[in-house]
Amino acid sequence: MGTVAVNMEELHQPSVEEIEAARNAARQLVKLDRGRTVSFVPEQDGKGDAPEPISIPVNIFRTIITMLKEMGNGNAVAVVPVSAELTTQQAADLLNVSRPHLIKLLEQGELNFRMVGTHRKLPARDVLNYRDKTTAKRREALTQMGDIDQDLGLIDDEQVGSRD
Repeated sequence: MGTVAVNMEELHQPSVEEIEAARNAARQLVKLDRGRTVSFVPEQDGKGDAPEPISIPVNIFRTIITMLKEMGNGNAVAVVPVSAELTTQQAADLLNVSRPHLIKLLEQGELNFRMVGTHRKLPARDVLNYRDKTTAKRREALTQMGDIDQDLGLIDDEQVGSRD
């Protein structure tokens, strides 16, 4: 497996201008998503050379829109190749857990890793799969809790502040 350095320190929170630009771009690009390759011709550069058309496969186009939406929500965005290997700190940051908690997960066999000298390296693909799996479990548990509340009559369907 090849290693790719992922420098999380290079991430920065988008500025107010970048957030607004990302929101506008996402709104405009969503309109172009028709479930197939998107093609466009960039503006001329003023040197007289006609730019060549650019085609972007739909899955890449949708990834770009997702990135713009995240930036439009004020989130920093990083592109991490799934073949990359992450340090324990990078993996912990990606999972939004502490590094000591991540080490416990590794010791419990929850995630794969390999030792490089005295350092643990985790496949980004495994970390992302683990994140997706735990997110799905969390959503399922919340749904079940809501169902239990409903069954027990603990959910009040009346709107707060409504008057009869």
